[in-house]
Amino acid sequence: MKKVKLGNTGYLVSPVFYAGIVSMQQTQADSDRYTARAVEAGVNYFDVAPSYGDAEEKLGRSLQPYRKQVYLACKTLERKKKEAERELQASLKKLKTDWFDNYQLHSMTTPEDVELAFSSGGAMELLVRMKQEGVIRKIGFSAHSERAAMECLKRYPFDTAMFPINWMLHLGQGIGENLLKAAKERGFGLIALKSLIERAWHDEGERDASPWTKSWCKPFDWEDQALRRAAMKYSLGLGADALIPPGNWESQSFMMEAIDEVADTPMTRDEMNMLKEHFEKVKDQPFFDQNNGNWPEK
Repeated sequence: MKKVKLGNTGYLVSPVFYAGIVSMQQTQADSDRYTARAVEAGVNYFDVAPSYGDAEEKLGRSLQPYRKQVYLACKTLERKKKEAERELQASLKKLKTDWFDNYQLHSMTTPEDVELAFSSGGAMELLVRMKQEGVIRKIGFSAHSERAAMECLKRYPFDTAMFPINWMLHLGQGIGENLLKAAKERGFGLIALKSLIERAWHDEGERDASPWTKSWCKPFDWEDQALRRAAMKYSLGLGADALIPPGNWESQSFMMEAIDEVADTPMTRDEMNMLKEHFEKVKDQPFFDQNNGNWPEK
């Protein structure tokens, strides 16, 4: 798997990351097997979070033979310094590591998320101090609102941003356009969530009956391999440095196997037309809208 630059971080990373949710709710043996297969395929960046159930414990054990040869990223949903420090220390212990190569504010979405995290006594005070002490090497954020992402970037020169750079959201609503422009101008690493996602679930029953019960939006079916590859190309073509699969081994293994071909082959006119035609079938089922987070009108 060819390595790529993660923005200006200085990291050379696999263009497909390992999604920690893959290890969630799996046996330790399965987590070990998935981790080993990912490393053998060339994956060198692993991303996890405390909110992913037992994933930290499982992945921490699985990564022990490889820790010094991979990048490990974690996150916090806490917005205040004291609670974030407690969570960070617990993550270090569970993941059996002394440092994180990237540590991220997780799921920045609402105005309250941003204001609390950057307030006096907020989580950002901790992250900056931990970076100075070497416990955190880089600081990033993940966001499910483009407005939240842009507000975060006004307040701190983040090393990475993780966001849904998705064919459907971009074609339909232009979601991600401002963040993509900022990444080109500022050079932070841009990590694409949801590149393989087709649409929102119809209902919980549809998700529960699918192979992707840990995904809160629906990936393309296995049979739709041409659409899957085109969707990955779309995200990379917009400017994403790397992709994170939906949280299941089927999607993880598909993207690992497809990435070199996808990255080396430009989007064709037929592929773009195929995505546009499929968009007409699913356009009424986006998995979030432009004002996700209920931001006030400017």
